[in-house]
Amino acid sequence: MSDTLFKGVMPALVTPFRDGAVDEKAFVALVERQIAGGVHGVVPVGTTGETATLSHDEHRRVVELAVKTAAGRVPVIAGAGSNSTEEAIELVAHAKAIGADAALVVTPYYNRPSQEGLYAHYAAINEAVQLPVLVYNVPGRTSVDISNETLARLSKLPNIVGIKDATGDMTRATVQRQSCGEDWILLSGDDLTALGYMAHGGDGCISVTANIAPDLCATFYNAALGDDWKTALYWQDRLFRLHRSLFSDASPAPTKFALAHLGLCLEDSRLPIVPASEASRAEVLAAMRDAGVVG
Repeated sequence: MSDTLFKGVMPALVTPFRDGAVDEKAFVALVERQIAGGVHGVVPVGTTGETATLSHDEHRRVVELAVKTAAGRVPVIAGAGSNSTEEAIELVAHAKAIGADAALVVTPYYNRPSQEGLYAHYAAINEAVQLPVLVYNVPGRTSVDISNETLARLSKLPNIVGIKDATGDMTRATVQRQSCGEDWILLSGDDLTALGYMAHGGDGCISVTANIAPDLCATFYNAALGDDWKTALYWQDRLFRLHRSLFSDASPAPTKFALAHLGLCLEDSRLPIVPASEASRAEVLAAMRDAGVVG
């Protein structure tokens, strides 16, 4: 593990809606709940935050609310990805201007750049904005997989500081520790395999499940950060069904259903995300009971 500000569990925050607009009051309350639960940072406007269907103004406003609410108590990693390098630079620049601690920049999706194109994308961001940037590698959504070799090149740039890895391949943590240096930040983007990723030397996880159970997830990751693997395994087993249930339908519909069940926000998402199916709802509720989130 690196000695980094960005470690432990950081929720990939949902963006709550009401009457078609961002529910700012609910969002602020969600951030406060996360901090009270002991999370180590927050991540607004990522995939779970439905950034694909937010306007640019909404995107910026949600990041501003996260930074203002966190008020320096925990770091804020702002989602700032795009398949246009120019647009990504604009979003990273905004994140810096309003006081975010880092930006999370997904690999460009749909246009499927080459490895050289991926390097050039992040190198351009590195040159344009002086803010720590975490590469987000999620080939299951973007149809492009940034290689360990490209990451090793990027790690030599001053503002490209680490990765959110949602490949599910835990061995990448070992390879990148060896090729990217001891300061390279290794964050999992997959709740189901994050314990194994941390055992391979990862620093933490940008988590969906933490939206629902911040206190339990914080306990889990504190154990892992403290090399208490027996306790971490206990919490892995206790949370495993909840991790899986939150992807029993198109995300973040199951997560928003769970939050609505807890009375924390409405279930509303934006098309093309529709409400979770009845089968998904039943599984989420059962998983919440198994984890001890509800009685």
